[in-house]
Amino acid sequence: MSRFAAAIARAFRRYAAWLVAISWKRFILLSVLLLIIAGVASEIPPFTWPVMETAPRVSTPHEPSGEGADAAGSLAADIKREVIDEIRAGRKASRRVRLGDYLPNLAFLFIIVSAAIKIAYAGRVKAEAKAAEAQEMAEAESLKRQVVEARMAAMQAQVEPHFLFNTLASIDHLIEVDPPRASRMQKNLIALLRASMPAMRESAATLGRELQVVRPYLEILKVRMEDRLRAEISVAEGLYSADFPPMVLQSLVENAIKHGLEPKPEGGALSVEAEVAHGKLVVSVADTGVGFGRAATAGTGTGLNSIRERLKLIYGPQAELRIAANSPSGTRVTVVVPYKTA
Repeated sequence: MSRFAAAIARAFRRYAAWLVAISWKRFILLSVLLLIIAGVASEIPPFTWPVMETAPRVSTPHEPSGEGADAAGSLAADIKREVIDEIRAGRKASRRVRLGDYLPNLAFLFIIVSAAIKIAYAGRVKAEAKAAEAQEMAEAESLKRQVVEARMAAMQAQVEPHFLFNTLASIDHLIEVDPPRASRMQKNLIALLRASMPAMRESAATLGRELQVVRPYLEILKVRMEDRLRAEISVAEGLYSADFPPMVLQSLVENAIKHGLEPKPEGGALSVEAEVAHGKLVVSVADTGVGFGRAATAGTGTGLNSIRERLKLIYGPQAELRIAANSPSGTRVTVVVPYKTA
């Protein structure tokens, strides 16, 4: 019995899914065709075989009794004859009920029920389709996020060893010629590594945490570049708790020095600024280097594109990455994200 019920349920689901799949125009055409077929089939065997026969009921009158019986005798005889004639005529006019007489009505009822199933099941199918589409979009967004994070990790893996080796080489050289500077550089390197390691493993951070990475990084580069690098960080302490994506600020600072200030013989200045405007956190990294795309070491723009994709995945259309010329020279890169505090 359970197998039979399961088979009926499967058949119903398939029929309902088929009803939803066809258009209403096709449903109406098929319904008209079904009514025509039912009307034609009702006139051919076996639907013309009789299943019952009906005859009209005729009640016989009561004979009068008492006074006036004789006077009504002739009238009763006439009525009796008429009743007998009607019974005989009724037997001849008795109606035969055939199975085909019910076919058009059954076909019409089937069409009404099918239309109700199509309407009811269509909402369920649409809801399931929307849920599946939302699931696919969520999986696609998650995959995009993983790809961007992998790109950022690959970029960081490429930059950090190069920077680390150069810093260690500078420390080794300064130990012999300028021990105090070597000690200061070593302390900044330790502070940089201590601050950057947790940031690389986290998907969310604060502006204050990012500055903890950028400050020792700039101090190390000041020792290496000496007077060719002048750095200034203008960020109010009240913004340190603001949410900011990890490794983005450091990537912008590295990009400004590598492609803007280092190619310039006399170097230049670099500034990091932050403010809140119209409910958004605006963080800018500006340099007075050679300008965007003008250095011989200019890259392919992959780093900035990866940052832009990462901001889009995290914040959607609420985030921006702006690139503009700086005055009097160089480049200004601005990141705009929603202002939230941790």
